[in-house]
Amino acid sequence: MANFSKSNVPQFSVDVYQNEYLPEGAGEVNAIVTVTATGGGTIGSAVSAPHLFSPGQGPSAAVAIMVDCSGSMDYPATKMRNARDATAAAIDTLRDGVHFAVIGGTHVAKEVYPGGGRLAVADATTREQAKQALRSLSAGGGTAIGTWLKLADRLLSSADVAIRHGILLTDGRNEHEAPQDLKAALDACAGRFTCDARGVGTDWEVKEVTGIASALLGTADIVADPAGLAADFTQMMETAMGKEVADVSLRLWTPVDTTVKFVKQVAPTVEDLTGRRAEAGPRAGDYPLGSWGDESRDYHVCVEVPVANIGQEMLAARISLVIPQPDGTVRNLGAQGLVRAVWTDDMVASTSINPQVAHYTGQAELAQVIQQGLDLRKSGDMDGATAKLGRAVQLASASGNADTAKLLAKVVDVVDAATGTVRLKAKVEEADEMTLETRSTKTVRVKK
Repeated sequence: MANFSKSNVPQFSVDVYQNEYLPEGAGEVNAIVTVTATGGGTIGSAVSAPHLFSPGQGPSAAVAIMVDCSGSMDYPATKMRNARDATAAAIDTLRDGVHFAVIGGTHVAKEVYPGGGRLAVADATTREQAKQALRSLSAGGGTAIGTWLKLADRLLSSADVAIRHGILLTDGRNEHEAPQDLKAALDACAGRFTCDARGVGTDWEVKEVTGIASALLGTADIVADPAGLAADFTQMMETAMGKEVADVSLRLWTPVDTTVKFVKQVAPTVEDLTGRRAEAGPRAGDYPLGSWGDESRDYHVCVEVPVANIGQEMLAARISLVIPQPDGTVRNLGAQGLVRAVWTDDMVASTSINPQVAHYTGQAELAQVIQQGLDLRKSGDMDGATAKLGRAVQLASASGNADTAKLLAKVVDVVDAATGTVRLKAKVEEADEMTLETRSTKTVRVKK
């Protein structure tokens, strides 16, 4: 474990769960890696008394809140009012000393507060000024989310801070810029700030909102009823205020002739990190894990190793945690985990699946079959949709994922959860279908 002089930097630990025994001729090694950060010291305290923290007591941070102000935010009229109230609640949750800005998003992005291409510093006065400025927000215009993100990036990068975070609210589809423009903006912002994205109502595109959060290592969710926005924004900002270390990467070293098949986050949500690898010297690669407070997440690492003889063993992978430094070097967080491979002719040892690996393989499949089932349902393939969503019900039931099981029960009638026998509901509320799709990647952890 790492030891730092600053008391509010969390201690990181790495735990590896695997069955290292392989039968003769096998070369695929699977491990679940639990990364835990503890003892950061600011989470929770800031929640109950956000204004009691002096700038020095939390890590330096900057937050940009992007609020959809397109024409559709006027329907119903309460939606814009709820968005203003939610943004005000988020501003109230900012720690003293945190840099912040509010952006109004339409087919162009405009600075609502403080303006002039800069960030304000949170205190009683600037919070009040920001809430006054929100009163001028009105709905009108189109939606080009890439422009909002680029403005957020410009503003956030103007402050020399440890944590940079965005909160983005939209109620509609990104209709006023080409999909490649949004993708280019996300590529440009990736690694520069994290961003939570929320869709309000039911007229937005789930894959757009989840895609934004995924690219920027944040969370995505639906707020079907605009009245729930203030509570959601408060919770999001409290979590953002609890982040203490930015830009953590999982460094994976593998020996010669070993292939990395995949690296996925599997809890609290499923997120494939395989394609985000940045080379880090001979046979090592870094996978971005975003910002951390006091929390724990699980990752599934799968590597293909050269086959060896019975009785031989090898180190299949070494896992460490690093943070890039401004001078191009990295700071090692001191935590390390080893993934091993041992070839055996003991059939019992080599054929038992590690419970952690089995559980998360099921959770990853659960996320996938929900997506496939909903896509098939939209395309009119009801038999295919029934089969996939039936499998989802079976997996959710077997793994104890009660939240996902509840969401599935709003889209299908469950005849027998254990066998995955279901019937598609004839009529499904749009909000229920979108909630299931948005939250499909949320997982439950292994019962220890």
